[in-house]
Amino acid sequence: MSSAWDITFAVRPPRAVFLNFPLNHQTGKPHDPPLQRRILLDALRAFETLWEPGQILSLPYVWDPDDHAWEDRDFGPDFELYGVGKAVQTGFAERPLGRAQGSGAAADHLD
Repeated sequence: MSSAWDITFAVRPPRAVFLNFPLNHQTGKPHDPPLQRRILLDALRAFETLWEPGQILSLPYVWDPDDHAWEDRDFGPDFELYGVGKAVQTGFAERPLGRAQGSGAAADHLD
């Protein structure tokens, strides 16, 4: 899991999940267990969708849709995140994360 796209893309781990959140917050916001759980489950489900070495899956979560000031603090002014929301690697397109099929209380939060 990564919140630094440029470093992850340069290092090329076998597979990675990117979350556009402040550095060191890859598993979600403090004091928000439901969001943290969704992020972790989506990251684990990436094993089902990342089919080639070097792929990076971007999760769709947004830290704060009304305030992007953290990006300037973490990355510096005028830093532009590249690759977010589009395929950067030739021949690799991002696919929507599949949701586990199941029944019962454990699967209810996935709908």
